[in-house]
Amino acid sequence: MKNFKQNLYWITLLIIATLVLIPFFAYFYLTLDPSISTKEKILNSKDQGIILLDRNNQPFFSFDGGRDKNYVPLLLIPKITQQAIIATEDKGFYTHPGFSLKGIFRSLVADIKKKRLLYGGSTITQQLVKNTLLTPNRSITRKFQEIILAQELEQKFSKDEILEMYLNTVYFGEGAIGIDEAAHAYFGKPATELDLAESSILAGILPAPSNFSPLQEDKEAAKTRQKYVLEKMLEQKYITQDEMKRAEQQEISFSSDKKILNTQAIHFAFMVRDELIKQYGEDIIKKSGFRVTTSIDLEWQDFAQQTVKDNVAKLSSSGASNGAAVVIDPKTGEIKALVGSKDWAEEKYGMVNVATSLRQPGSSFKPVVYAAALEQKIITPATVLTDQPITYKDTGSMSPPYKPQNYDKKFRGKVLARRALANSLNVPSVEVLSKLGIDSALEMAQRLGLTTLTEKDRYGLSLTLGSAEVQLLELTGAYSVFANQGQKVNPTSILEIKDKNEQVIYLYTPQPEETLTPEVAFLITSILSDTKTSAEVFGNVLVISRPAAVKTGTSENYRDSLTIGFTPSLTIGVWVGNNDGKPMNNIAGSLGAAPIWKSLMERYLSGTPVEQFEPPAGVIGVTICKENGLLLKDTIATSSAYKEYFIKGTEPTKLCILPKQAQKPPPTPTKAP
Repeated sequence: MKNFKQNLYWITLLIIATLVLIPFFAYFYLTLDPSISTKEKILNSKDQGIILLDRNNQPFFSFDGGRDKNYVPLLLIPKITQQAIIATEDKGFYTHPGFSLKGIFRSLVADIKKKRLLYGGSTITQQLVKNTLLTPNRSITRKFQEIILAQELEQKFSKDEILEMYLNTVYFGEGAIGIDEAAHAYFGKPATELDLAESSILAGILPAPSNFSPLQEDKEAAKTRQKYVLEKMLEQKYITQDEMKRAEQQEISFSSDKKILNTQAIHFAFMVRDELIKQYGEDIIKKSGFRVTTSIDLEWQDFAQQTVKDNVAKLSSSGASNGAAVVIDPKTGEIKALVGSKDWAEEKYGMVNVATSLRQPGSSFKPVVYAAALEQKIITPATVLTDQPITYKDTGSMSPPYKPQNYDKKFRGKVLARRALANSLNVPSVEVLSKLGIDSALEMAQRLGLTTLTEKDRYGLSLTLGSAEVQLLELTGAYSVFANQGQKVNPTSILEIKDKNEQVIYLYTPQPEETLTPEVAFLITSILSDTKTSAEVFGNVLVISRPAAVKTGTSENYRDSLTIGFTPSLTIGVWVGNNDGKPMNNIAGSLGAAPIWKSLMERYLSGTPVEQFEPPAGVIGVTICKENGLLLKDTIATSSAYKEYFIKGTEPTKLCILPKQAQKPPPTPTKAP
């Protein structure tokens, strides 16, 4: 019996000690929480998901609850708005220590009567704690936590700071968090312009936003709540009887002016999300509160999207149903616009991002092969190639003999490499690959950033004609290497990431890598920008108002139409076709994709300085004969002469001997008067 009494004594003492000590431990645990150390941490503590901004800091997309912050300082929020909230939510706000004993008691009595935990009686400070620091679970323990944290906030911050944080975090319904979003959502104006009538409407919404929203069909509940708020404001001497009457009678214009998110650059946004998941993991992203500044320019994006859509519509009668475009800054790799399809909402294929889908590039792949051949000095721009019927028999044990054909089914005999590439002649291009070797071509493709050409055994000599599938995004990035004088900067979509506490956790810095020599890059650029030579086949279809290097591509049976080109500061790739690979009706790259490419180039470069493609120090220009690529003396005047560029040491040394009749006598000098 004695042992029983002793045990009971110690158990009772332990229970009392626990009841006494728990509040103290809880107090120190909660108040030492770093999430309440600064105003910024309180405001950001519950941020989740991610918000995407364009390069000009305009928000355009959110994932998993991420949202833009419309934070308004208290000094800019009308006094009448503050008073409307205080009058109805917490009339003793400026006098209580963070909680109200009367409020808690009234709430407790109501809970007992209703036989359930209604969780009322909260001050504005407690509501701020609830909105930003605690979970939504209702319990006595959480109420205790709420009171402790409310007291701590009152110790750390002024009443005005607490009110400011509350007004910027409280939920007003209709998706609006904070007073500024609410003002836009209901009245189409910023919070700084709210008047008494509008302020009383917003204050009335707070207890039950879904029931009291004035945007609901039945506006009577909102009107009743507004009257209640105005009566409370009159009772607490914030307004006069006349002001109350005028506010009640005021005609309020309601409008929905919410920021339009998740409607622009949708394919691009999902690319960014996938990249973030790859880097940080999906669980972290969902809870991150990341604020991501992307590389995209929304004005450029909108123009590209509309241009693709309009041009595809014009081509619909010829069997085209979709288009895509990629715009890259070659110096930084930043993706400034990306159109994954003509319309995300298109039921069948709109959600497919063709910019990252595998498509045959057609002849737009040829510069990759020519670059490798120039690098290995297998050819120069003046190498004589053969454009005549030919059959390649040794194309692999499983492959039939290969007979390449030109686009126009014509043959031109002996042609120089410049003419062959500028006019996209197939037969000489196959000759270049046969001399180079498929392995070397694939190695160059990988260096330029094309990651999908991995099955070497699948590719034959038709590789140079674009028979292997690549991504438009990666191919546009490869052309950016030519534009950037051989420096490769991988295409990027993310410029900066801030965490929920506004700390920068990632800042993009371009990391250029010399993939080609400047000399090889320039020779490819020189050929692709030679409008005089390319006019033989393309006329002025690819000509814009400034120097630009450009190449078209058309896959077999007109399944894919591409145009990819660049200036020193801009690279654009465009695709037109059908997602299911259905052939179009004679829509080559020059007819399908080129008009879009030209429109984008002209628009984006309008008003910018005209840039030239300058030869690097390792390139020399000499005069040669266009018939055979041999050196021509500068003293001979002939229509066969033109200036060609060579990597130093590869220029011709043999002289071009012209028949006498091909030479023109130099003009007779005239005497000065």
